[in-house]
Amino acid sequence: MDVIISAPRLASDLAGPNPPVVLDIRWQLGGPNLRHAYEEAHLPGASYLDLDTELAGPAGAAGRHPLPDPEVFGAAVRAAGVSADRDVVVYDGGLGWAAARAWWLLRWTGHPSVRVLDGGFATWSGPVESGRPAPAAGTFVPVPGALPLLDADGAASLARTGLLLDARAAERYRGDVEPIDRVGGHIPGAVSAPTTGNVTATGHFLPAAELADRFRSLGADGGTEVGVYCGSGVSGAHEVLALAVAGIPAALYVGSWSEWSGDGTRPVATGPDPR
Repeated sequence: MDVIISAPRLASDLAGPNPPVVLDIRWQLGGPNLRHAYEEAHLPGASYLDLDTELAGPAGAAGRHPLPDPEVFGAAVRAAGVSADRDVVVYDGGLGWAAARAWWLLRWTGHPSVRVLDGGFATWSGPVESGRPAPAAGTFVPVPGALPLLDADGAASLARTGLLLDARAAERYRGDVEPIDRVGGHIPGAVSAPTTGNVTATGHFLPAAELADRFRSLGADGGTEVGVYCGSGVSGAHEVLALAVAGIPAALYVGSWSEWSGDGTRPVATGPDPR
C-alpha cells in the first residue's frame, strides 16, 4: 500500500465515487493548537484533530507525547468520520511530522489504508473550505499492535543488536544544544539520522530509491531490525514513514528522548559517534 499521496491524486480521489476521509493535523511544537487556521481554510470535508490532546496522552514520565488512551483516540477519529472500510488521508502544514504521527497511530491501531499528503497543506492548490464540517460518525475501533513499538528497554537493546535511528537534529544528537529536555545527547549506540534528510526543500519526500540509499548508508541493509526515536515520538513517526516509503519496516520508540532523558538511571552518549 502507498503511504503517501500527491495533491493531484488526492484531488482526483476526492472527486471520485469513494472519497477518502481527510484529517487536518496542523500543529506547532510548544504553541497553541492550530484549530483557528483550520477553521479559516482547510481541504474540502477535512476534520481537525489536535495532536497534543487527541493523538497523545498527557505529558509525564512516559514523555511529552506518550500514546493516547485508545478510547480517547477512538472517539476522536470516529467523530472525524473514520471507519475501517474507508481510506484515510492525513495532512499538516507541510513539515509532515504531525501528519505522520496520525498516520502511525491509525496504522498501529489497525486501520488498513492511511496515506499522508506529500508536502501538506502548502502543496494543495484546489478549493478549500472554512468553518467546521459535521461528518457522519465513523465506526473505527482501535486495536493497538499492528505496527512494531519499542519501549525504553527495547530501544536500548536494539541500539546494541540492530539499528536505532535518532531522528532529531544532529546538534541535539551530539548534545551541543538541548532546548527542551533535561540533558542533551543520545541513546548509546543510536545513529544520527535527522528527518531533514528525508525530504526536499519543499517538504516533499525524496524518491523511494533515494530514501533506500540513505537508510542503507546508515546501516539498514535489509537484514537488520530498525527502530526510530526522536524527542517525543512525533518527528520519529515521520522517519518511520520515510522508511516505509523506502520499503523498510521500522519500530517506533514513542517515549523517545523526552522519556529516556527524564530517567536519571538511563545512560547518555554525547558527540558525533553512536557510542
